[in-house]
Amino acid sequence: MMPSPSQARFAAETLPELSALLGERIVTSHAVREQHSHGEGMPDSVLPDAVAFALTTEEVAAIAAICNRTSTPLIPFGAGSSLEGHVVPLYGGVALDLSGMTRIVEINADSMDCRVEAGVTKEQLNEELRASGLFFPVDPGAHATLGGMAATRASGTNAVRYGTMRDVTLGLTVVTPDGRIIRTGGRARKSSAGLDLTRLYVGSEGTLGIITEVALRLSGIPESITSAICQFPDLESAVATVIAALQIGIDVARIELSDDMQMRACIRYSKLEGLDELPTLFFEFHGTPAVVAEQVETMQALASENGGEGFKFANRPEERSRLWTARHNAYFANIAMMPGHKLLGTDACVPISKLAACIEATQRDIAESGLVAPLVGHVGDGNFHLGILFDPEKADQRRAAEALASRVSLRAIEHGGTCTGEHGIGIGKMGYMETEHGPALDVMRAIKAALDPNGIMNPGKMLPEARKEH
Repeated sequence: MMPSPSQARFAAETLPELSALLGERIVTSHAVREQHSHGEGMPDSVLPDAVAFALTTEEVAAIAAICNRTSTPLIPFGAGSSLEGHVVPLYGGVALDLSGMTRIVEINADSMDCRVEAGVTKEQLNEELRASGLFFPVDPGAHATLGGMAATRASGTNAVRYGTMRDVTLGLTVVTPDGRIIRTGGRARKSSAGLDLTRLYVGSEGTLGIITEVALRLSGIPESITSAICQFPDLESAVATVIAALQIGIDVARIELSDDMQMRACIRYSKLEGLDELPTLFFEFHGTPAVVAEQVETMQALASENGGEGFKFANRPEERSRLWTARHNAYFANIAMMPGHKLLGTDACVPISKLAACIEATQRDIAESGLVAPLVGHVGDGNFHLGILFDPEKADQRRAAEALASRVSLRAIEHGGTCTGEHGIGIGKMGYMETEHGPALDVMRAIKAALDPNGIMNPGKMLPEARKEH
């Protein structure tokens, strides 16, 4: 097969410069390119022309300058755990792997903050923090890098108490598309100086620049931690318990919902004992022993009022770890439930007052679709997920899966929510951006054009092209 004009130009112009800069860390083997052709979401993939493994911010800046000068697409890549096609190199180019940038630059225990390189994972950071009495609370479940978590504005099970990456990111080191290195934000807990560039880049999904360092707010490890599970006769009762708990101000650290199908998958995959295939709430409470005891007592009363039974507690670290590992492995549990099927994961987030109606309507949609689609959610902040399973050999099943996911997104927007509370836009959710943002989408496009005039940064993601008037 003859190379395309863009591939020939890459080989003639871009690759020699990158090879001179990186040596063996610019890779064109099929196996490595294939590893960087997709994330963990839908099975679609596109091979990059090469994979660059950067080790310093200065190297990233040099790579960006070369790609910008030769109009070569540049796709930042961390752990590859994104679910909406964020890392698929739609137009070839260079997949920029930052996973080797694993230096913890500084930890300031007294100020409860730190600065890390983009390839550091949350697990690596928390292991380093263990002796300091601090921890990093954002926990999306995936084995993700902190640079990737900032780029996708990640969230997770602790968000109801500790917030998302938007809330804990104090500042960034960013390489612009033309190779400049800039610092945004700072260590001060508040500032009124200039535009908030940190918030601009957090959640930009690699479309505006490359995040190479992240300054983060840390939290103290709670004196007492208790996890618990409670099962309910139906989803409505479980959701009613969540809403009641939030309305009376129980400061729960985690509150997760799994429907009966999700519990079936988790019980089998994680070998959970003593649980039924019923809608289930997972809780975690942080604080002093007295505060935790009070929270648990109140939550038990609320659950009981809504038909919840069989509160099971996990106080020892290994018990809590097993419980939350089972929750975090829901994605893999779903895939294992139907071998040979693919999983289309989608999420939505709505105001708490609309959560019950949204989940009820979604359950009806699942039943009508004829597909298996376990539901799980960080319901403390109105966020829920579907793992829609379909046979990739049957085109009608994929269409049905995509239609089901579309209805979830549009319904969330109609209820004053968003088409994604966590996963981000990538490729998969671009079709809902205009519905959700309206004329504000043109402002986003203007920012993209101003910061990346050659359009090299993760092209074809997040921002759909403007419709042409005829």
